[in-house]
Amino acid sequence: MAQPAELSAEEQALFRQQVGDAAPLKVAPRADLSPIPPRPIARQRLRDDAAVLHELIHAPIQLADRLEGGDEPTYLHRGVSMQVLRDLRRGRWVIQDEIDLHGHTRDAARSALAHFLTRCLHRGIRCVRVVTGRGLRSPGQIAVLRVLTRNWLAQRQEVLAYCQAKPVDGGEGALIVLLRNQHRPHHASAAGELEP
Repeated sequence: MAQPAELSAEEQALFRQQVGDAAPLKVAPRADLSPIPPRPIARQRLRDDAAVLHELIHAPIQLADRLEGGDEPTYLHRGVSMQVLRDLRRGRWVIQDEIDLHGHTRDAARSALAHFLTRCLHRGIRCVRVVTGRGLRSPGQIAVLRVLTRNWLAQRQEVLAYCQAKPVDGGEGALIVLLRNQHRPHHASAAGELEP
């Protein structure tokens, strides 16, 4: 490696003139390389997850109500025609309102959903979108709120049917829900099915 050339007196004077009153730092700057402490354990989240699992296992659901199998979640209240579910899946009902449950705790989501459905009934709203998210930010990417919401909806008498939203409406992170017509008495058809 070549040695730096000696500065002439003129170059040294020019350097001193440019540097002026600057002085070297007394303490050499150093990066803080101390280890990053581990993230704290979210004990409340662990308790919430345990409570959700307990509710999923022990939540009552009426076996007479129909939950269709398959990849796409659907529900049809007992006594409601399958045509209602087909129409809902095909987008023949206009979505009139929506609720987004992202970021809610289990209890807050259940309460918000109940208030939303009651408000929709009183306003005469029939078709709503319930956004639960896909659970991508949940531990293990388990969409706990999505599963719970399906169970809650299936337990409510005002819910006639629900299905997974089309991709443009939220896909697997949302449900399209059909509510009873609060302002009209319900009559059974000749086949014994409730009319929407």
